[in-house]
Amino acid sequence: MKFKPDWFLFGMILATALAALWPDPGASGSWLHPELVTKGGVALIFFLHGLALSFTALRAGALNWRLHVFVQLCTFVLFPLIGLLLNRVLGGRVAFELTLGLFFLCALPSTVSSSVAMTAAAHGNIAGAVFNATLSSLIGIVVTPLWIAWVMKTTGEPVPIGPVILDLLKWLVLPLAVGQALRPWLAPWAARHKSRISVVDRLTILMLVYTSMCDSFKQRVWSGHGSGQIVAIALVCAALFALVMVLTAAASRALGFTREDRIAAIFCGSKKTLASGVPMAKLIFGAHPGLGMILLPIMIYHPLQLIVCGVLAQRWGREA
Repeated sequence: MKFKPDWFLFGMILATALAALWPDPGASGSWLHPELVTKGGVALIFFLHGLALSFTALRAGALNWRLHVFVQLCTFVLFPLIGLLLNRVLGGRVAFELTLGLFFLCALPSTVSSSVAMTAAAHGNIAGAVFNATLSSLIGIVVTPLWIAWVMKTTGEPVPIGPVILDLLKWLVLPLAVGQALRPWLAPWAARHKSRISVVDRLTILMLVYTSMCDSFKQRVWSGHGSGQIVAIALVCAALFALVMVLTAAASRALGFTREDRIAAIFCGSKKTLASGVPMAKLIFGAHPGLGMILLPIMIYHPLQLIVCGVLAQRWGREA
């Protein structure tokens, strides 16, 4: 498996540049109606996720409980604890929105498609990767906003968790359930048009990235925050990824996992989802003017994990 440039990565750069040059259409109250585009886009993304989610594929790996507990603890306990430590270290040195975005990155669930694909390429435990990546997505719908609400409360900017959970249920869980309910009839169609559905999914995410950035640029949230802070956050994201990769590899080896389970644990336990992260951020933070800055860490982390894990998958696949 060789890493190839992904048009989606270039699309994120283009969406950000477009928001900087032409923020008016995507800003709150504009003719594009971002508040409606956001909720419709989120619903579409999770409907497609529900359509693609095969619970029958989970059965093969469901009994490997040690692997599942390990991965979920890495995703929703280890990562957030590191995020809290980073926030304490960086507090006052970089913009609040960037440190909040860094913690938001740490609280997100794992990826699904890329974790499974890279585990398969490295000849790891595919069933375990499918189970954990899917379970992580479902747990994250509840745990991620709870982590964010707790952190915001401690910083004096509380998030009303009730409306957030209600929005998540309406715009994430319900479309996911509808997609899953329609699988018996639409699964063959979805399989035939998998590549086109993926394109629609990614274009919708890019639209959400654009509207997220527009308010930040229009309200000049970035002014006063030099490029040095962005470089610092990029370096912190790289260090975070390296640290979690080392910790998951060492811990899975110490626990006596097989080679296949170690590969699944490393890939599922170290990755964070941009595909679910952007929609969740739009619902959790609403019209926060600094939403673009909050999303920056996951937008940096996403290509980093794809490149590094792609290289590792290729190497481990050859060794197998």
